[in-house]
Amino acid sequence: MPAAALAFFLPNATICSLTPLGGGNINDTWRVDFREGPSAVLQRLHPSVFPDPGAVMHNMRLVTGHLERVAPTGPPVFFRLLANPEGQDHWFDPAGHCWRLLTYIERTRTLTRLHSLEQAGEIGSLLGCFHLLVADLDQTALRDPLPGFHVTPRYLAAFDAVGGRTRPGSELEAFCDEVIAAQRHTAPLLEAARAQLTSQVIHGDPKTANFLFAADSDRAISLIDLDTVKPGLLLHDLGDCLRSCCHRQGETAGVADEATFDPDYFQAMMAGYLARAGHLLTTKDRELLVAAVGLISFELGLRFFTDYLLGNTYFKVDHPDQNLQRAVEQFRLNQSIRDQQHELEQRLQTLG
Repeated sequence: MPAAALAFFLPNATICSLTPLGGGNINDTWRVDFREGPSAVLQRLHPSVFPDPGAVMHNMRLVTGHLERVAPTGPPVFFRLLANPEGQDHWFDPAGHCWRLLTYIERTRTLTRLHSLEQAGEIGSLLGCFHLLVADLDQTALRDPLPGFHVTPRYLAAFDAVGGRTRPGSELEAFCDEVIAAQRHTAPLLEAARAQLTSQVIHGDPKTANFLFAADSDRAISLIDLDTVKPGLLLHDLGDCLRSCCHRQGETAGVADEATFDPDYFQAMMAGYLARAGHLLTTKDRELLVAAVGLISFELGLRFFTDYLLGNTYFKVDHPDQNLQRAVEQFRLNQSIRDQQHELEQRLQTLG
């Protein structure tokens, strides 16, 4: 089917190679090399995750077009949508899967975990730059590709709908049940304060692997994977980015004996962000920022565990217990964040 998609977008191109790209949990992605011209990125959207691909493509078209107009020359750079000779930028195959073609950003690399404070600062700075660039984009012009995304009480309700087992099937399931019981009171944190928090267009999934670094340096070049761009809270993005990037062991998708939140990475990343976009944050944003990081780790643990209980229908898995292991890892990370909350809040205050 990749060949048919490429024939739709580039009917006269000669394909030299088609190589799987990245290790995303949702979409299927390939790098395409041609006999002539620059490489491209071919993607197939996950139909169960994105039931309204038209909304995804509408938002991506709007945001990438806006970034192309307002982004400065040079880094950061953002990918562009490519269209077929008739100007169509997506295609549905006979099974109903949506395909698209993107520009490939050369001489870059992705990381599964951070290795230096410089990298953390670069991610913070680039996320702040992205938020600044889309801050004046009309939220009402975007559609909602994932209704309820990052609304933690919704994920708790989804768990409650499937989690009523007579008893856990394993020690790991019991661990997850215990964490959820102990932390369920935190679920409404951001929703209850929404009126006092900054709302604008956000990325939606700014995890470590969605930042591109220069191939030969620790400079952050781009922020990719715009499927989840939508109106939302800045704390959704900051919470998710910090949760992912400050995970000292990296998101290994396995059971980590330790899942530790690194306060030095936190401080470096927030220093980078505040230098770029600190004025976007309200007093309430700053007050709830550390708690939001813990909440997003709890939310993701809920999502992984619920998907495991439902038979792994949302996130890609290599084996049946992988989403259970991912949930355990996020819940352990949540504990690490909560254990350090006072120190993290003090560090944030020192940044001004």
